[in-house]
Amino acid sequence: MDFHSVLTTCPYCAVGCNLLLQVLDGQVVGTLPAKTGPTNAGRLCIKGWNVHEFVQHKDRLTAPLLRRNGSLKETDWDDALDYAASELTRLKDAYGPESVVFAGSARCTNEETYVFQKFARAVFGHNHIDHCARL
Repeated sequence: MDFHSVLTTCPYCAVGCNLLLQVLDGQVVGTLPAKTGPTNAGRLCIKGWNVHEFVQHKDRLTAPLLRRNGSLKETDWDDALDYAASELTRLKDAYGPESVVFAGSARCTNEETYVFQKFARAVFGHNHIDHCARL
Protein backbone atom coordinates (compact mmCIF):
# COMPACT_ATOMS: atom_id res chain seq x y z
CA MET A 1 0.00 0.00 0.00
CA ASP A 2 1.47 3.36 -1.12
CA PHE A 3 0.23 6.46 0.75
CA HIS A 4 1.67 9.95 0.28
CA SER A 5 0.65 13.61 0.12
CA VAL A 6 1.15 16.01 -2.77
CA LEU A 7 1.43 19.76 -2.18
CA THR A 8 -0.62 21.66 -4.76
CA THR A 9 -2.83 24.71 -5.29
CA CYS A 10 -6.61 24.61 -5.04
CA PRO A 11 -8.25 25.05 -8.48
CA TYR A 12 -11.57 26.49 -7.25
CA CYS A 13 -10.75 30.22 -7.31
CA ALA A 14 -7.99 32.74 -7.88
CA VAL A 15 -6.94 32.96 -4.20
CA GLY A 16 -4.38 30.18 -4.64
CA CYS A 17 -4.77 28.29 -1.37
CA ASN A 18 -2.19 25.59 -0.80
CA LEU A 19 -3.44 22.13 -0.01
CA LEU A 20 -2.21 18.60 0.38
CA LEU A 21 -3.85 15.91 -1.70
CA GLN A 22 -3.74 12.54 0.02
CA VAL A 23 -2.92 9.79 -2.46
CA LEU A 24 -3.46 6.08 -1.79
CA ASP A 25 -2.26 3.63 -4.43
CA GLY A 26 -2.40 6.27 -7.16
CA GLN A 27 -5.92 7.51 -6.29
CA VAL A 28 -6.60 10.89 -4.66
CA VAL A 29 -8.58 10.04 -1.51
CA GLY A 30 -8.49 13.16 0.66
CA THR A 31 -7.62 16.82 1.04
CA LEU A 32 -5.89 18.71 3.87
CA PRO A 33 -4.96 22.38 4.12
CA ALA A 34 -1.25 23.12 3.92
CA LYS A 35 -0.30 24.89 7.15
CA THR A 36 2.53 26.74 5.37
CA GLY A 37 0.29 28.17 2.61
CA PRO A 38 0.87 31.96 2.50
CA THR A 39 -2.66 32.72 1.30
CA ASN A 40 -4.67 30.34 3.47
CA ALA A 41 -2.43 29.72 6.52
CA GLY A 42 -3.76 26.22 7.14
CA ARG A 43 -7.41 26.94 6.36
CA LEU A 44 -9.67 25.95 3.43
CA CYS A 45 -13.19 26.84 2.37
CA ILE A 46 -15.77 24.08 1.90
CA LYS A 47 -14.88 23.72 -1.79
CA GLY A 48 -11.19 23.40 -1.03
CA TRP A 49 -11.84 20.72 1.58
CA ASN A 50 -13.64 18.65 -1.07
CA VAL A 51 -11.27 19.04 -4.03
CA HIS A 52 -10.48 15.31 -3.97
CA GLU A 53 -14.10 14.42 -4.75
CA PHE A 54 -14.12 15.77 -8.31
CA VAL A 55 -10.73 14.39 -9.39
CA GLN A 56 -12.01 10.86 -10.00
CA HIS A 57 -15.75 11.56 -10.21
CA LYS A 58 -17.48 9.35 -12.78
CA ASP A 59 -19.14 12.40 -14.43
CA ARG A 60 -15.94 14.44 -14.78
CA LEU A 61 -15.31 15.57 -18.35
CA THR A 62 -11.81 14.71 -19.49
CA ALA A 63 -12.06 15.68 -23.18
CA PRO A 64 -13.96 18.29 -25.20
CA LEU A 65 -17.40 17.38 -26.55
CA LEU A 66 -19.19 18.69 -29.66
CA ARG A 67 -22.82 18.16 -30.53
CA ARG A 68 -22.99 16.24 -33.82
CA ASN A 69 -26.28 15.00 -35.26
CA GLY A 70 -28.10 15.75 -32.02
CA SER A 71 -25.75 14.02 -29.60
CA LEU A 72 -22.48 14.89 -27.87
CA LYS A 73 -19.37 13.27 -29.31
CA GLU A 74 -15.84 13.36 -27.93
CA THR A 75 -13.41 15.33 -30.07
CA ASP A 76 -9.89 16.74 -29.85
CA TRP A 77 -8.99 20.22 -28.66
CA ASP A 78 -8.13 21.52 -32.13
CA ASP A 79 -11.62 20.68 -33.47
CA ALA A 80 -13.34 22.06 -30.37
CA LEU A 81 -11.43 25.34 -30.43
CA ASP A 82 -11.87 25.73 -34.20
CA TYR A 83 -15.62 25.23 -33.77
CA ALA A 84 -15.81 27.74 -30.90
CA ALA A 85 -13.84 30.32 -32.89
CA SER A 86 -15.99 29.93 -36.01
CA GLU A 87 -19.24 30.16 -34.01
CA LEU A 88 -18.09 33.25 -32.10
CA THR A 89 -17.08 34.88 -35.39
CA ARG A 90 -20.42 33.96 -36.97
CA LEU A 91 -22.41 35.40 -34.07
CA LYS A 92 -20.33 38.59 -33.96
CA ASP A 93 -20.71 39.11 -37.72
CA ALA A 94 -24.45 38.38 -37.73
CA TYR A 95 -25.55 40.13 -34.53
CA GLY A 96 -22.70 42.37 -33.35
CA PRO A 97 -20.12 42.02 -30.58
CA GLU A 98 -22.64 42.49 -27.75
CA SER A 99 -24.65 39.45 -28.87
CA VAL A 100 -22.37 37.15 -26.90
CA VAL A 101 -22.13 37.03 -23.12
CA PHE A 102 -18.68 36.84 -21.58
CA ALA A 103 -19.12 35.26 -18.15
CA GLY A 104 -15.92 34.33 -16.36
CA SER A 105 -15.38 31.52 -13.92
CA ALA A 106 -14.40 31.79 -10.27
CA ARG A 107 -12.17 28.78 -10.87
CA CYS A 108 -9.83 30.81 -13.09
CA THR A 109 -6.58 32.21 -11.80
CA ASN A 110 -6.08 35.98 -11.81
CA GLU A 111 -3.91 35.60 -14.90
CA GLU A 112 -6.56 33.57 -16.75
CA THR A 113 -9.21 36.14 -15.80
CA TYR A 114 -7.01 38.93 -17.16
CA VAL A 115 -6.56 37.12 -20.50
CA PHE A 116 -10.31 36.40 -20.63
CA GLN A 117 -11.33 40.04 -20.18
CA LYS A 118 -8.61 41.18 -22.58
CA PHE A 119 -9.94 38.80 -25.24
CA ALA A 120 -13.51 40.03 -24.74
CA ARG A 121 -12.50 43.69 -24.96
CA ALA A 122 -9.61 43.78 -27.43
CA VAL A 123 -10.41 40.89 -29.76
CA PHE A 124 -14.18 40.68 -29.63
CA GLY A 125 -14.86 44.39 -28.99
CA HIS A 126 -17.22 43.74 -26.09
CA ASN A 127 -16.93 45.78 -22.90
CA HIS A 128 -19.57 44.04 -20.81
CA ILE A 129 -18.09 41.15 -18.85
CA ASP A 130 -19.56 39.31 -15.90
CA HIS A 131 -17.88 37.05 -13.40
CA CYS A 132 -19.22 34.45 -11.01
CA ALA A 133 -17.04 35.06 -7.96
CA ARG A 134 -19.16 33.13 -5.51
CA LEU A 135 -17.65 30.57 -3.19
